[in-house]
Amino acid sequence: MAEVNQEPGHLLYGIVLTPEGIVKSGVIAVQDGIIVYAGAARWLPEAFSGWPESERVLDGLLIPGFVDVHVHGGAGHDFMYADAQGVSEAAAFHASNGTTTMLATTMTASKEAIDRVLAVVDAYRSEDMPYAQVAGVHLEGPFISPKWPGAQNPEHIVPPNVEWLEEWERSYPGLIRQVTLAPEREGAEATITWLRRRGITAALGHTDAAYEQVIAAADAGLNQAVHTFNQMTPLHHRKPGTAGAVLSDERIRAEVIADGIHVHPAAISILARLKGPEGLILITDAMSAAGLSDGEYAIGDLPVKVQDGVARLRDNPDALAGSTLTMIKGFRYLIQEAGLTLEDASRAASLNPAISLGMERSIGTLEAGKRADILLLDGALNLRGVWIGGRLQQF
Repeated sequence: MAEVNQEPGHLLYGIVLTPEGIVKSGVIAVQDGIIVYAGAARWLPEAFSGWPESERVLDGLLIPGFVDVHVHGGAGHDFMYADAQGVSEAAAFHASNGTTTMLATTMTASKEAIDRVLAVVDAYRSEDMPYAQVAGVHLEGPFISPKWPGAQNPEHIVPPNVEWLEEWERSYPGLIRQVTLAPEREGAEATITWLRRRGITAALGHTDAAYEQVIAAADAGLNQAVHTFNQMTPLHHRKPGTAGAVLSDERIRAEVIADGIHVHPAAISILARLKGPEGLILITDAMSAAGLSDGEYAIGDLPVKVQDGVARLRDNPDALAGSTLTMIKGFRYLIQEAGLTLEDASRAASLNPAISLGMERSIGTLEAGKRADILLLDGALNLRGVWIGGRLQQF
């Protein structure tokens, strides 16, 4: 139980998903944006019993807010081009779909373009963030393989460059939280070592790596895979490839886009079983069209056509270009289509990505001492309420 000051907080009643399991008659006590109690209502400490109930009468399931470590934008805004207002509007859209913490994710682009994104996000983070909290930046490239560009512009692909990273870290300490690279590229091992020494997630993606190269990269510290199965060498029984290494090496956490488009639900189920409850991370990989209707858009500097909610490169219709997924839809898909339990789906959407960010002491579960990032769901797993730092969001 966290320390309590003299000012009363408020109480949220419902079915509460705690680290110990589901509490059917539960309550969460929130004070100054922090959870001070989460558990059975009958064990609510006397000090909290007189607090007012929340602004909303609750009759549903309370789970931790979602943490999306791989999202390129939303509501018409791409983080590669967004100003502070655009970042805020994208964060508001994703908050309305259950995301309470996120990484603004870049595309493979020129150094100057990435410089600009870092400057905008750093400035945005220096002010109050009323919606989803932008914990930092995920650089998806430009250190990837030209053989697997996907929806990345191959003109800007370069080998891993520690000098660029050192410059960015000097200018914006702690802002970069994840870097995606192709581990088979020259300089990748030194880059991975540099990243992990600073607590930055080193993730493979858009890679032509053989199984053995991925294992060697994991030995150097590589610890995550972006959008598993997409844009990487596939599993073959004589050449396990990147996918085989991700499936078999417990040191590598596996991101997955659970939209029924990028990965078959059976493959998600297999991935979840092999990685275990601690190894799966739900992401959206959402682009600017998320939350909008079908039409013509862009991801980075490449034109995209969205039809029936599916984003593809306009000039290469075989290439998926991010997604229009939201975390609440992906969360439901994990449970309803891929067969995960509520507990495991929540861990994939909240705690595991929080651990990836090194933020598990402050977010990712509903327990005393953590930020009050809370979602209210109904019996059909529809989102009915979002609290970020104890503040009920209004959309």
